[in-house]
Amino acid sequence: MAWNVVIAGGGFGGAMAARELERIMPRQSARLVLVNDVNFLLYTPFLPEAAAGTLEPRHVVTPLREILKRAYLRLGAIEGHDPAAKTVELRTRDGETETLPYDQLLLALGSVSRVLPVPGLAEHAVGFKGLADAIWLRNHLVETLEAANAAEDPARRDELLTYVFVGGGYAGLEALAELQDFAADAIESYPRARLHGMRWVLVEASDRVLPEIDPQLAEYALRELRGRGIDIRLGTTLEEVCADSARISTGETLPTRTVVWTAGVAPNPKLRDLRVPLDERGRVPVDEQLRVEGMDAVWAIGDCAAVPNPRGGTSPPTAQHAVRQGPVAARNIAAELGVGSPRRFEYRGNAAFVNLGRYKAVGRVGGLTFRGFPAWWLARTYHMSQIP
Repeated sequence: MAWNVVIAGGGFGGAMAARELERIMPRQSARLVLVNDVNFLLYTPFLPEAAAGTLEPRHVVTPLREILKRAYLRLGAIEGHDPAAKTVELRTRDGETETLPYDQLLLALGSVSRVLPVPGLAEHAVGFKGLADAIWLRNHLVETLEAANAAEDPARRDELLTYVFVGGGYAGLEALAELQDFAADAIESYPRARLHGMRWVLVEASDRVLPEIDPQLAEYALRELRGRGIDIRLGTTLEEVCADSARISTGETLPTRTVVWTAGVAPNPKLRDLRVPLDERGRVPVDEQLRVEGMDAVWAIGDCAAVPNPRGGTSPPTAQHAVRQGPVAARNIAAELGVGSPRRFEYRGNAAFVNLGRYKAVGRVGGLTFRGFPAWWLARTYHMSQIP
């Protein structure tokens, strides 16, 4: 009889785990079921370029059915879990519910945009987490140029041509840099909007941008973006968002109809319904083999898991880590089913890149740092090689 292996989530971690299980498990020995809300894998490092049109959206997604050859892909969401019975509840895209039995369960549900209790944020700001966000944002930007070009009131043009990004990490800086670059070219077709000029603002609560990388590289990125006229507010928080303005902690009210929220991520809230332990941040705690603490036959990886870091603390919620956790989890699941030996997750990230648009980037590879065009070329080459 074949073992039942259920993987909840088809992002980097889940897809790579399924592919590794297909490779190492003997045929007919296991029935692999991958549950995901969409039938494609989004290569998130290229999301800013998809938003700006530098890359077509179809070039940053890979159909899961092309990645996986033997796994059963089920479109829907896992909404319930009975650890004693070893079953999960699947809600399909058409609203039907179904019970799936498992012998081994892997949770790879990823993360969502972290939302803070800022008045008006949910109603008037947009996140930057998925392909739909990227496409919407590019279309919205063009619509603001159209409206500003037709507007007679200078105050209305201010609202339309001011773009506020909140969060100075990877996502915020890359999205801002790429979209500002795109808009600088697009506005040439809108003479009245061009004469008025655009304003781009980055709001960051800490005293520096890009806390994930070397301070010298972060400072280079800061100088580069400020040199393009981008208004970067460090040590500043977003206090309120309205339909036509955003108020920040300096007391200033920015006239704007575009607020993009990129201030971090939070584990998928659906984890709360799955009867698994959660830490204070809502992540699933796992051991060095990626097994959920205190549970048999349940594993967790990626942004939804608190994975021990060999250097101390936990691994960051990045694609680089998830794509390596997936195969380790797969091998440990296989070992539980009698195939191979268990392994520990010990990856130490040795490369990081931040795209700044205009064929520029900053990056680190091992002990070497790069900036400008060489960093952009290395980043593009690396990421193109990593798309499944």
